Amino acid sequence: MTMAYAIDEINKNPNLLQNVSLGYSLYDNCATLVIGFSAALSLASGREEQFLLQETCLGTTPVLGIVGDPISTFSIATSDVIGLFKLPMVSYFATCSCLSDRRRFPSFFRTIPSDAFQVHAMIQIMKHFGWTWAGLLVSDDDYGRHVARSFQSDLTESIGGCLAYSEILPWGDNPAELKRIVHLMKKSTARVVIVFAHLIHMIQLMEEVVRQNMTGLQWMASEAWTTATGLQTPRFMPYLGGTLGIAIRRGEISGLRDFLLKTSPDKSNNHRNRMVSQFWEYTFQCKFAPPPAGWVEAGGALCTGQEDLASVETEFLDVSNLRPEYNIYKAVYALAYALDDMLRCVPGRGPFSGQSCAALQTLEPWQLIHYLEKVNFTTTFGDQVSFDENGDALPIYDIINWQWLPDGKIHVQNVGVVKKSASKGEELTLDEENIFWSFVFKQPPQSKCSESCSPGSRMTRKKGQPVCCYDCVACSEGKYSNETDSMECSICPEDFWSSPRRDHCIPKETEFLSYQEPLGICLTTATLLGTCICAVVLGIFIHHRSTPMVRANNSELSFLLLASLKLCFLCSLLFIGRPRLWTCQLRHAAFGISFVLCISCILVKTMVVLAVFKASKPGGGASLKWFGAGLQRGTVVLLTSIQSVICTAWLVSSSPVPQKNTQYYNDKIVYECVVGSTVGFALLMGYIGLLAILSFLLAFMARNLPDSFNEAKLITFSMLIFCAVWVAFVPAYINSPGKYADAVEVFAILASSFGLLMALFGPKCYIILLRPERNTKKAIMGR
Repeated sequence: MTMAYAIDEINKNPNLLQNVSLGYSLYDNCATLVIGFSAALSLASGREEQFLLQETCLGTTPVLGIVGDPISTFSIATSDVIGLFKLPMVSYFATCSCLSDRRRFPSFFRTIPSDAFQVHAMIQIMKHFGWTWAGLLVSDDDYGRHVARSFQSDLTESIGGCLAYSEILPWGDNPAELKRIVHLMKKSTARVVIVFAHLIHMIQLMEEVVRQNMTGLQWMASEAWTTATGLQTPRFMPYLGGTLGIAIRRGEISGLRDFLLKTSPDKSNNHRNRMVSQFWEYTFQCKFAPPPAGWVEAGGALCTGQEDLASVETEFLDVSNLRPEYNIYKAVYALAYALDDMLRCVPGRGPFSGQSCAALQTLEPWQLIHYLEKVNFTTTFGDQVSFDENGDALPIYDIINWQWLPDGKIHVQNVGVVKKSASKGEELTLDEENIFWSFVFKQPPQSKCSESCSPGSRMTRKKGQPVCCYDCVACSEGKYSNETDSMECSICPEDFWSSPRRDHCIPKETEFLSYQEPLGICLTTATLLGTCICAVVLGIFIHHRSTPMVRANNSELSFLLLASLKLCFLCSLLFIGRPRLWTCQLRHAAFGISFVLCISCILVKTMVVLAVFKASKPGGGASLKWFGAGLQRGTVVLLTSIQSVICTAWLVSSSPVPQKNTQYYNDKIVYECVVGSTVGFALLMGYIGLLAILSFLLAFMARNLPDSFNEAKLITFSMLIFCAVWVAFVPAYINSPGKYADAVEVFAILASSFGLLMALFGPKCYIILLRPERNTKKAIMGR
């Protein structure tokens, strides 16, 4: 009746198919393949090459297209044959994705989305609610089998989900198989069940569900049964309440109800309107004459054909939920618009060979297909209708929810839309506030094979289990994951480290010998203490500069030695604090030059002691005269200059630079100075060691000279301390990481400086301050 109304509306439209009237023939396929197939074949094969335009419409009916078949399997069989004739066939209910194969079905179109999009729509809903673990039930036909093939792969690819089970519902009465399937569903941990099947399958399945009393499932319905009133009963609703379903787009067809109200049986041609007559007898509980024997005597009424259809309640007049009917309406209009576009063709501007147009009298079906592929119109309800390269319409589905109200009433509520557009792709819109959930807390259920992995962990597959069954493994150190169900842990950037919970990265701790930490404070204090002691000793020596103790063995060298020791103490401060370019360049140069200046003074002092001893022997005065004060100063300057040249060459060729070292610790950044040139550093240290050893050997040779106060003994002892400290320093420095290497070097500087200070100047200060009676030339000379 919807098709009849659509054609009647088109024929009355002055702007569509002017001077052409459409007619139609209706066939009932009786849900049997052979009947529908035979009807389509007769339509296609009975065509004549040409027909005459005449008002009487006598002769062979010119068939331009077929609306149907509603069943996928029947459409496949019919289209295989109809496609050979290139006769356009527009289905309003066949959803099998296989029908999108244009090479096999070149003339097939449909106004209902294919199952491929319905599968995507289901997966979009599952993704929205976080359902990754579900069961799938399908019918044993092309409709179900094609869904079963694509659902698992699409589910895994789109949301990383998987199927707990996939079962085929049997045709006919097979209680043992249904019992097995329902038992499997009860054992499964999947709380979501997706069913692509027909109404008869669902009724059989629900009978077994009721018998086993299986509740607590979230059902998802395909368009084949989502609006079936046969399941929306008080017996099934305790189990099916809250069902979410994909439904054919609901539309509104204005004027359809008024058209249906005009339906009446034609008494003069009752055999032509047998379906209407049967409907009339059923609705008004009457019989047309001649009635069955005994009908009138039993009180049965005779139908007059004048009964008022508006006075009775019948689903026939309910146009509030037009779904398949709306697709039929669009299919008829698609054929009409294609024919209209063809008739508007301007000769010489046509799309066919020689820019010709198609003629109505000699119309070839493939010519109409050309225009049908380019159809693009908008229904009065506001939906756009066009076909893609596969003959599929722009997909759009309603999402409905089965609501079981507290008063026992059943309501089917539209709660969303899923559609696909050329500009925005797939879109899902859900009104969650209006969704009814048949669970205790009135919330959507959780359906996952494994619990979600929290941030800070990653998923790892369980061996032999589906992809969505996994264990959660904490991210290793230096890696993080800040999302739920992360597949991999990301590596933190170079200067960052993973937090204790491994859910984000935090800046790495920085390590260097700081002034704020206890070790740095101790070393700084020792440095300042040594510097102050040097200053005090220097003050004592200046104050007592005229005494024999100070004047003995060149007081100028003593003052220079104290100054160099003061520099040795102070240069250790360059090793404390965050390394900078200038401190890295200055620390070793200052250290090397200060110590060479210090040891040079000691070396010259030792040489002076030996020269004095030689001068005390007969004929040895020349040696003391030769090694006078000027040569002593020159020797110190020369020896120090050599170290200065080494340092300069080192800094120019390969200067020490600050570096962030991440090799010592994974979670720390160690700021250190790299020496740049190992050769330069080795020359600097080797030169200091050479002078120290030379001083020690000379002092050792002069230790037993006959003076009462023989400074060579003090020099020997001080050089022994110095060499011991620096020999111990080398392995300790090499094996100390990060700031501890700097601490070892500072300790070595301080220890050797204190050793020199106390060994060389401790006894002298003792005599100057506490034993002044020994601070005489006679006491010093041992006389």
